[in-house]
Amino acid sequence: MTDEDWMRLAIKAANQAGAISEIPVGAIVVHNEKVIGTGWNKPITTHDPSAHAEMIAVRQAAKYLENYRMIDCTLYVTLEPCPMCAGLLVHSRIKRLVFGASDYKTGCAGSIMNLVAHPSLNHQIEVEHGVLQSECSSMISDFFKRRRAEKKLEKESKFTK
Repeated sequence: MTDEDWMRLAIKAANQAGAISEIPVGAIVVHNEKVIGTGWNKPITTHDPSAHAEMIAVRQAAKYLENYRMIDCTLYVTLEPCPMCAGLLVHSRIKRLVFGASDYKTGCAGSIMNLVAHPSLNHQIEVEHGVLQSECSSMISDFFKRRRAEKKLEKESKFTK
């Protein structure tokens, strides 16, 4: 399978997040051409600030491998990892990171900083960015447009009561 094929699976996971009104971010961990971890954002529904798609997918993969190291694994994620998730990827020794949309507010795989390839750390990750970028970016943009419209309607309905 190609990076685009794997990213389509991450997009399916992101749709799961969107279905529960979470920010639509999805992630999968692939090892030996097999998905061994899948996650989507759940911090709102689980009341857990660490319940990002990457965290969930990596935890699942670690259980599958029975190892906290993700040697020879690739993480596919629809949005560039935040500082927390980038740190997780370095600590877990993910070999390769492939992401769709860049995050110019919190992205730590090249946008605001490049934590995953920082030369002072004991592990650097190969990064491929922009895979199915337009689809991944649209999911996020559409979600926030809907959310703003909902909040506007909610605000307007308070004034009409």
